[in-house]
Amino acid sequence: ISGSEKGIDIACKKLVEVGAKRVLRILVGGAFHSPLMQPAETELEKLIIETTFSDGICPIYQNVTATSTTSSNEIKRNLIKQLTSPVRWTQTMKQMITDGLTSVIEVGPGKVLQGLLKKIDRKLPTQSAHL
Repeated sequence: ISGSEKGIDIACKKLVEVGAKRVLRILVGGAFHSPLMQPAETELEKLIIETTFSDGICPIYQNVTATSTTSSNEIKRNLIKQLTSPVRWTQTMKQMITDGLTSVIEVGPGKVLQGLLKKIDRKLPTQSAHL
């Protein structure tokens, strides 16, 4: 979940009260993917609108819709919404699998996303790439 410090504290307490086995706070730099990011979204929107985008040459999946697109206009709209919209990562990965995804390469310093993906589909081959 994402939100204000006070809101997160209240949510964590209520989750424990209703039987959550574990409540883990993750240290992040802001209330990303929540309405609290609206001022930043407004600023980002100005920059994205001014930026030239081309239509994609392959499907582009965005967590706002959990679907693919190649439309530059749709990609722009979704990028703007990303700051204040929930991340639909599980739905996005399930859609990619439905659409024919056969393997995943995680680019970055860890294997967090590979671990999350294994909870969705244990058989899907994954690997890491470090740049």
